[in-house]
Amino acid sequence: MLDDQRSFPVPGSKQELEEGNVFTPRFNDDGLIPAIVTDATTGEVLMFAYMNAEALFLSIETGEAHFFSRSRGKLWRKGEDSGNVLKVGSLRTDCDQDVLWLGVDIGGHGAACHTGRKTCFYREVALSDSQGQAVSLREVVSNKAFSPAKVYGRKPG
Repeated sequence: MLDDQRSFPVPGSKQELEEGNVFTPRFNDDGLIPAIVTDATTGEVLMFAYMNAEALFLSIETGEAHFFSRSRGKLWRKGEDSGNVLKVGSLRTDCDQDVLWLGVDIGGHGAACHTGRKTCFYREVALSDSQGQAVSLREVVSNKAFSPAKVYGRKPG
């Protein structure tokens, strides 16, 4: 757990928040901050997750991406089961410090998604008028870097 002595500074003025050089991440009411993860080499969006303060501290300190799983209610290090550890090469924040952007190198099988694909964003939403019908998805990344059944011992999900 996060040591009570470790915390991020509270943002000061809007000017300090947007133009200052002190990292003051703004966590939401649940204590989380969104994190966009991209491939450090190609810029491809790999995944989206949330971090709590502990995950953010650990990511900074270890150089490996840690997140907070809302569905499991716990901290997790990406790749702890699959070996697809995300090495953090860069960590940016947006103008009002309420979103993070991690540029990473993927270890293991070279895939960030638990389905075995490099990216979690492997389907595209059909943008045409659905005319009352269900909007469809089209797979744009079909090749898998690993078998989830072999790596996790179960089907993805």
